[in-house]
Amino acid sequence: MTTTDRRGLLALTAAGLAMPGLLRAQEAWPDRTLRLVVPWPPGGSTDTVARIIQPKLQEVLGKPVVIDNRGGASGSIGAIEAARAAPDGTTWMLAYDTQATNESVMKLPFQTMEAFAPVSLVATGPLALVAHHSTPFKTYADVVAAAKKDPDSLNYATSGVGGLAHVATTLLQQVGGFRMVHVPYKGGGPATQDAVAGHVPLFMSNVVVISQHIKAGVLRPLGVTTKGETRHVPGVKSFAQQGVGDFEAPTWWALLGRTGTPKPILDKMHAALMTVLADNDVRQKIEEQGADVVGSTPAECGAFLQREITRWGEVIRANKIQADS
Repeated sequence: MTTTDRRGLLALTAAGLAMPGLLRAQEAWPDRTLRLVVPWPPGGSTDTVARIIQPKLQEVLGKPVVIDNRGGASGSIGAIEAARAAPDGTTWMLAYDTQATNESVMKLPFQTMEAFAPVSLVATGPLALVAHHSTPFKTYADVVAAAKKDPDSLNYATSGVGGLAHVATTLLQQVGGFRMVHVPYKGGGPATQDAVAGHVPLFMSNVVVISQHIKAGVLRPLGVTTKGETRHVPGVKSFAQQGVGDFEAPTWWALLGRTGTPKPILDKMHAALMTVLADNDVRQKIEEQGADVVGSTPAECGAFLQREITRWGEVIRANKIQADS
């Protein structure tokens, strides 16, 4: 365990010890069932993370928490639904990395940092470029060579247009001087099904939805988007280690509330989530899927979101990525 990991665990543990006082505070707390909007279909990584934390969150809050899958348009349909909800603490959203890219890719009726109140960064993890085992691609260099030899002939899948997987792969192509054809899907679940079936040769995805297929040997990992190697895909070098400068593109999940939600409610949800993320069973289940539990302050979460929006917005505009591309 690294020093950073130890600090994070100590912070979560300390936060957990401080939770009872906060959780006793009932100021304006909703007396109805809570809704956790997941802006992706069942089977994807966001749904997976949500279903890991939901039972413990219910237990800690002592109140039903219902997962509401609202998939479509790279997570924007669910986000729009959540952004329209009353700021009364009954609706929350588990945001995925597309939350930071969608507002640069499409016209939305809201801005993330205006519509939502950050609660906490839940987890981060690597994206991995994988090839179906039946393809000739053994390394990332094989992919680059094939794409340079015959531009726009090699297909790669992602969970949707403008998502981090799409934007990150676009940046890889820009830096590497090669071109592939993007095949967007309506979520990680459908994309994984086609990748596993061999209907698309390459797939850029977070590891949560493909880890079991990597372990089974069906999907062959060629590179990861962390700075260096990651324990979640052992033995596979990062793109930075394979000559792509300082390339880094971690995927992430964050819990957001509505802007305008009373602070006592936001504080209570943050306290509850810290307790959930400090739970050994929850941590183990998330990390077994291929992600690292974070747990942050609302301010840290907000600063992270703003950095991601700014950074990837520049890539999106430079490459003219739009929702219909």
